[in-house]
Amino acid sequence: MPGMTRPTIKLTKRPPPAEAPKAPPKPSESRPKATKARPKPAAARPKPAFTPRRPEAAPPPKPRAPVVENPDGPRLSKRMSELGLCSRREADEWIENGWVLVDGKVVTTLGVRVARDAKIEIDPAASRHQSEQVTILLNKPVGYVSGQPEDGHEPAMVLIKPENRWEDDPSPTKFVHGHLRGLAPAGRLDIDSTGLLVFTQDGRVAKRLIGADSEVEKEYLVRVQGTLTEDQLKQLRHGMELDGVKLKPAQVSWANEDQLRFALREGRKRQIRRMCEMVGLVVTGLKRVRTGGVPLGKLPPGQWRYLRREEKF
Repeated sequence: MPGMTRPTIKLTKRPPPAEAPKAPPKPSESRPKATKARPKPAAARPKPAFTPRRPEAAPPPKPRAPVVENPDGPRLSKRMSELGLCSRREADEWIENGWVLVDGKVVTTLGVRVARDAKIEIDPAASRHQSEQVTILLNKPVGYVSGQPEDGHEPAMVLIKPENRWEDDPSPTKFVHGHLRGLAPAGRLDIDSTGLLVFTQDGRVAKRLIGADSEVEKEYLVRVQGTLTEDQLKQLRHGMELDGVKLKPAQVSWANEDQLRFALREGRKRQIRRMCEMVGLVVTGLKRVRTGGVPLGKLPPGQWRYLRREEKF
């Protein structure tokens, strides 16, 4: 309204809001850091009133009494071979391994001579070793030698490898390279001959086939050229000499019109070829088809198989 004055309004500043009180520190933060207490040293153990005695050492074993040697007797290895226990090479190995007992005493020295009536025993470990040894039959082709390489010709041994094993081999034996260790030919066939060649790790087999007193018969088919009279045939069977040594009787007969069948109980070097030459025959082919009771059979040339347990020479 006219004439009225407006009331004067006085502004006052608001006081600033009070700060909220700080929260007290958490108990974990206020605690001093824990320090690891050091363990107190253990109290020293009291010393025993007496020191216990150490047990006395056992007396050393008494040395075994040596085998009483017989200077007039054969060497132990030879006697073992004579008894058919093993070959002389195997005997030396068994002696060195401590597998041979003479009159109840272990012998480990080579060359010991024993009495012929001495009691010789063999540790079973030697028999287990023998049972693990193998004999392999190979049909040797022409061009390979029986033993060590000569005149650039390879030994037949190189043919004994897994890929040359006869696929019809009836033996369940699995080939391992250890079967080649100590494997040696038990007999020979010259480079121009073929047929059954025996390799063995077993000294007993080797002794039976090539020992000085071997009587195992070996059969051959021999292709010849020339004529042969009845008297000459009788001469082949009995009455021949080679290198000044009289040959054992042989079984010789005609297998067919150009092949002779020989059965011998010895095997001198190139014996059959030389025998035929003495009666005017020329050998054009020679094949061994049997050794003892083991035939070559259907084994293909250049292939091999294991001798089965039931097969005997």
